[in-house]
Amino acid sequence: MPALTSEILPYLPARFKRARLLVIGDIIIDHFIWGSVSRISPEAPVPVVDVTRENLLLGGAANVLNNLYALGSQATLCGVIGNDIMGEQLIKLLTELGSSTLGLIKTDDRPTTKKTRVIAQSQQVVRFDREKRGELPPTQQQQVFNFIDSVLDHIDAIIISDYGKGMITLRLMDFLRERLAGLNRKIPVIVDPKPGQPERFKGVTIITPNNHEAELMSGMRFTTENELIRAADKLLDIIQSEAILITRGEAGMTLLERNKPLVTIPTVAKEVYDVTGAGDTVIATLALGLAADLSFFDAATLANTAAGIVVGKVGTATVSLKELLEVNQ
Repeated sequence: MPALTSEILPYLPARFKRARLLVIGDIIIDHFIWGSVSRISPEAPVPVVDVTRENLLLGGAANVLNNLYALGSQATLCGVIGNDIMGEQLIKLLTELGSSTLGLIKTDDRPTTKKTRVIAQSQQVVRFDREKRGELPPTQQQQVFNFIDSVLDHIDAIIISDYGKGMITLRLMDFLRERLAGLNRKIPVIVDPKPGQPERFKGVTIITPNNHEAELMSGMRFTTENELIRAADKLLDIIQSEAILITRGEAGMTLLERNKPLVTIPTVAKEVYDVTGAGDTVIATLALGLAADLSFFDAATLANTAAGIVVGKVGTATVSLKELLEVNQ
């Protein structure tokens, strides 16, 4: 199992604590309904769930932020929420986390995105979503740009959390490219992408598609290592990023850095109970590693370890720095 070198580990807590990250993306409330099933409905061949409890958790880009806090870092969230009860609940959750809410843009145009999952016997029975997709109107986009401008001088890394709801547009990415080009220091941009319009992400530091997303973005199917290499090379040319990290479930992760050979990092997951939010954990850990001056490989190894831990938990979960360090020791 790949592990970080012992020389790096002692410095991670202090480096993580100093790091300041900006998370830009689609904000979601994850609503979980927990219960048990002991019978099938007489009305239709579906299970009857006896509900025992419910909870609301930070999801989407907000879960990326939650993971950063769990790892001992500080972060700011920028995205759009509805002027509704779920929006108020999200603000409450962020306040309890200790995070600023200044980057939240409230709107009457769309509800706060909410994903409701019904869980029985640790298995998801059904999920239903309440959301409105689509690009933000120009006035709200300008509010997002103004907020980014107000915090950019104090940021060590930027995470783009794209859930395909309309927050991450070509105009937003063009704005970021322009602003970052005018700085006298380099700020890494780490993207968890949806496959549509891959040109949006041209020139970012690293992207983290899963297998399916990588195939769609490259236009190539891959089942063998040679096919994977060709697809990753093509994707690297399309995005013009410094690196690509493809998350591949039980096959682990595949890292391709420009002008370096492809590297596969085996999974460390012992048991997989739930993959909900695993991508959020990956990108948060990867970005924090890069903000702490780790190499792409060391940051990816750390992210792989975090993913292996979080999929062993049920529901939208996070990984603590203590858990991460214990696995790597």
